[in-house]
Amino acid sequence: MTRVLITGATGQVGRALVQLAPQGMGLLVPSRKECDLANPEQVRSYVEKKKPAAIIHAGAYTAVDKAESEPALAYAVNAASTAALAGYAGKAGIPLLYVSTDYVFPGAILGVGQKPYREDAPVAPLSVYGRTKLAGELAVQSLAPQSTILRTSWVFSEHGTNFVKRMLELGTTRRALSIVNDQHGAPTPANAIAGALWELMTRHLQNPATPLPRLLHFSGQPATTWYDFAREIFRIAGGLSYTAPTLTAIPTTSYPTPAQRPLWSVLDCHEIARLGIPQPDWRKAATDAIAKVL
Repeated sequence: MTRVLITGATGQVGRALVQLAPQGMGLLVPSRKECDLANPEQVRSYVEKKKPAAIIHAGAYTAVDKAESEPALAYAVNAASTAALAGYAGKAGIPLLYVSTDYVFPGAILGVGQKPYREDAPVAPLSVYGRTKLAGELAVQSLAPQSTILRTSWVFSEHGTNFVKRMLELGTTRRALSIVNDQHGAPTPANAIAGALWELMTRHLQNPATPLPRLLHFSGQPATTWYDFAREIFRIAGGLSYTAPTLTAIPTTSYPTPAQRPLWSVLDCHEIARLGIPQPDWRKAATDAIAKVL
């Protein structure tokens, strides 16, 4: 039985990791009281006491706008606690998987034919959230030799806080919604991320002499905008006796937020596809999630 620590087990990806755990994995799923990511010293003490054989670090501070007013807390969770886990993994010689984000990229719109970001593309996060997640990446890369960073984007499921659930909630109280139509990315189902993480972890454990890439991208397909994502959500919901609101496309400039977001954060997922892990069609996953929510 391999003891695998999963951080953020109550979040979207963490919950899916627990549900989809392969046989032979003994899960450590600490509560916040036991292992609070806002307290890096407690995190360090926890792993030194429990001595996991592998770590999947899915926990994070993900309140993108709130992070602008809570930078110290976002840094503690996303960077300092990640460094504590990476330091232990490196010292113990165990594999570590770290879930990161498309928001490490600057996301400027360059024009027709713009290409998705490869793993080696220059990073320049625009927000506190993006900068703290990048700091976590750098800690993993420097401290944990047996590690893989998995960048993903626009995570959704029937659980937690996400765009799919938010749209359905707003649609029950408002007859019209204005949605940003110039931010481009790719929705990604939490279950698919969890499945990819377990596949990577299994390979790390079974073939330690064959290193996996240190950095991979994984997202759903096809790429879209928030506006078109919302249109698809309400199209699906409409088939389940849900009365959809009227949608209006607006530019980012008409919807100012505390955190600046990339206008383009589409990820190139060819490298992980070469490992036999294909991109999921987010539209099918959204259909399943919406049916469960409604």
